[in-house]
Amino acid sequence: MASIAAEIASIAAERSLAVACAESLTAGAIASALARGEGAASWFAGGVASYMSRVKYDVLGVTEGPVITASCAEEMAQGVAKLLAADATVAVTGVGGPGEEEGEPAGTVFIATLVDGRTRVELHRFDGDPPSVLDQTTAAAVAQLLADLRRAPGD
Repeated sequence: MASIAAEIASIAAERSLAVACAESLTAGAIASALARGEGAASWFAGGVASYMSRVKYDVLGVTEGPVITASCAEEMAQGVAKLLAADATVAVTGVGGPGEEEGEPAGTVFIATLVDGRTRVELHRFDGDPPSVLDQTTAAAVAQLLADLRRAPGD
């Protein structure tokens, strides 16, 4: 995780990007991982831990309705970009477990990234207990953000 945060920091600094995150089931773990990157105060705008659905709706501008969806993750990524004036964002929503929510089984996670004006949403089905799902989600989210940042603008 430290090497991913270091590379995100390097790209963000090189391209003068502000990076932010919006988290539901990870409740701040992604922000914590990103903040470990060198010089985070100059490129990491911050994050929103939006555990309650109403925070997603009221703060991030997510359309009211189910929150364990690709569209919710996408709107979270767009909402935190607007809220924190960020150029690149990552957002996660899903079911940590142990039971299902909104008809989705435990381990169902949507990760959205917004980089260079383009949003990408990926669906994951992670196995394990809730702490394991949270760890896997955090790792996948920062990896997805890094992959999108590695693309040259306009690619």
